[in-house]
Amino acid sequence: MKTSSFTSSDPAIMRGALVITGTRVPIARILYLLKEGYTIDQIHDQYDWVPKAKIKGAIAELSAKLDNSDYGATILQAQSPT
Repeated sequence: MKTSSFTSSDPAIMRGALVITGTRVPIARILYLLKEGYTIDQIHDQYDWVPKAKIKGAIAELSAKLDNSDYGATILQAQSPT
């Protein structure tokens, strides 16, 4: 099981999908809703048992992981003007 402050992955929970720690809310669902234009408040309305701070923390944590990964660095380089 991989756990950090706001996200975790456990084969026994949602088949190992990355979820908000202590819940069965997949991070992929949160990202999908953001992509579709939902606000944090609207997402929280759908998952009202998850504190808003935990939703924001999970998004920030995932963003930081991408920024620190090779993939994230590649995207940043591709977006930089030449």
